[in-house]
Amino acid sequence: MGTYLITGATGGIGTAIAELLRERGHDLILTGRAQDRLDALAGKLRTGAHAATQLISTAPGTRPSAASGASIRTIPLDLTEPRRLEASLASDVLPDRLDGVVHAAGVVHLSPVAELEADEWIDHLSVNLVSAAELTRLLLPALRAAAGHVVFVNSTAGLRANPEWSAYAASKFGLRALADSLRAEEPSIRVTTVYPGRTATEMQRSVRAQEGHPYAEDDFAAPATVARVLVAALETPRDAVVSDVTVRPS
Repeated sequence: MGTYLITGATGGIGTAIAELLRERGHDLILTGRAQDRLDALAGKLRTGAHAATQLISTAPGTRPSAASGASIRTIPLDLTEPRRLEASLASDVLPDRLDGVVHAAGVVHLSPVAELEADEWIDHLSVNLVSAAELTRLLLPALRAAAGHVVFVNSTAGLRANPEWSAYAASKFGLRALADSLRAEEPSIRVTTVYPGRTATEMQRSVRAQEGHPYAEDDFAAPATVARVLVAALETPRDAVVSDVTVRPS
């Protein structure tokens, strides 16, 4: 049984990842801005269909085994303030070993460059990039101790920037660079970047409203589908790493 920290755990993709890891029997550290939403998610994961049932095993030829109650902890974090993350984490006793960190938090606001003010650029970069870098730095000792895995939930906007997506795309291009550098610097840690296309989340609902288009959930990939791809990367045997994977709606 492993221990995984998830940022943006109350978002669509973050919650789907938490559900899947919980079903595998792993200990979870859920982070997000709102404590009440974190508490609600933790309560949901402790009961019913998402109760722990099996463990991930990355050893070839082995089968997942039954799991007993995995622990679920919550830590409220404000990723708009990356300088304060170290103090926020200091108030919680984090494990000495972390099997994985999943960076699933993100914000997006569409606007042409001519109308994007400095505060909007700073918000995008703080949440989507700088906080991911700072959290990774702070958690590296625990990740090294477990030869852990860092997963960055990026976006297809991190591969191509379209009109009105400049701030979001810039933050995601930077996130890709962070992942590539980390992979080269930390040979004992596996690093994966997942590039989801449009996914049926509340963020996507907001994006469609900003674009002036209706939101239809069936038009997009399900968060659970993205989560399955991500967890499959975590389950890859230790002799390989899924470094980059793109998930687009069909």
